[in-house]
Amino acid sequence: MAGPMKMIMLALAVFASAAHGQTADPTRPPTAWLTAGDNAAPAGDGAGGFRLQSVLMPQGGRPVAVITGKTVPLGGSVGGATLIRLNEREAVLQGADGVTHLYLTPDVEKQMIVTPKPRKTGRSGPAKDLP
Repeated sequence: MAGPMKMIMLALAVFASAAHGQTADPTRPPTAWLTAGDNAAPAGDGAGGFRLQSVLMPQGGRPVAVITGKTVPLGGSVGGATLIRLNEREAVLQGADGVTHLYLTPDVEKQMIVTPKPRKTGRSGPAKDLP
């Protein structure tokens, strides 16, 4: 009995590891981002082929942006453009073509949410006829 049981367990382990190796990592960037060089534009990307992927703003450290797969410190350059300004959601590059603004979420527009003022519906204070 021990022999067939070991074979079944071994087959299950091999099958489980093969199935695990085929699952995609949801945190992995798209392949086009990983294979694009510094000057190559990923498909469908504007802004001179640059894509802002991450911003690191350490306290007391130098701010750093990850642009098209390359780590660029504030004042550093990528593809012939210099990183001149950086905040939590935007990087600004100065190059031969002028100023380029890159956003972490370029397809998301921020909108102010206006909440209506509450209407007054009578007097405030304790309600009558309550124990």
